[in-house]
Amino acid sequence: MTWLVAGGGVILALVAYFLGRHQAGRAKVYQVLASLRGRLTENLAPVLRSTPVDVELSKRFERESLIHVEAFLDEQSLEEMRAEALSVADRAERTFIPLHKKGGTISYERIHYCAPRCLAFYHSKLVQNWVSAVVGEQIGPTADHDQSSLSLLVYSQAGDHINWHYDHNFYKGRHFTVLLSLVNRGRQGGASSSQFCRRTPQGDEVVSTVENNLVVFEGARCLHRATSASDGDLRIQLSMTFGTTPKIGLFKEFIRRIKDTAFYGLRVLWD
Repeated sequence: MTWLVAGGGVILALVAYFLGRHQAGRAKVYQVLASLRGRLTENLAPVLRSTPVDVELSKRFERESLIHVEAFLDEQSLEEMRAEALSVADRAERTFIPLHKKGGTISYERIHYCAPRCLAFYHSKLVQNWVSAVVGEQIGPTADHDQSSLSLLVYSQAGDHINWHYDHNFYKGRHFTVLLSLVNRGRQGGASSSQFCRRTPQGDEVVSTVENNLVVFEGARCLHRATSASDGDLRIQLSMTFGTTPKIGLFKEFIRRIKDTAFYGLRVLWD
């Protein structure tokens, strides 16, 4: 029995050692990403059509916890970001969770290397100030190691969807989700059959996500879903998380990683 206890202790020590080394390595990866970001996004700031924020827009957000704006970007900014999204769509990590989600995702880390204009949009002070004016609080990017801080959501196969859910807030401050529609196309022309919906006291409501529409919502207060795509549809959205503070506790960080397995698989539990 003694040797079993000793052997178990050795195994646990080895696991802790290798996990510690892995985490130290991942921390260096995020440090490198942060150090490169300024150079990667230099001169790639987007041009917005929707400035400044209309007072009525912020009042509506205060009432409903969700607003959407049409034609958010100028045409050149939209086209450049759309081209990036289309060029990487086939590299999305695909996941399938029965009764909950099916689709593809490009992570924050990967976006640094394959979609610099999308990265520049997320880190644009102009965009952050615009969102801050809408929600009534100063916001900023969430943590570098949070792969969902910035991601591309790719609905490219029949049945791609995500069921009704809240975006639970794992951070210590308030937490907001921003969606920019870059591609929304059906096989026969027009928009994809996949739609963004929210639930209201009056019933379910479709929120328009045609190309170049921007949606801002507080996911912890809005029950929402994306309905199923049809064969031949292609819908790509830039999904962004902003918060009033990037701080998160250890327990909530673990729970957040469990949530992200729906988008990136089991690897996020240790990455």
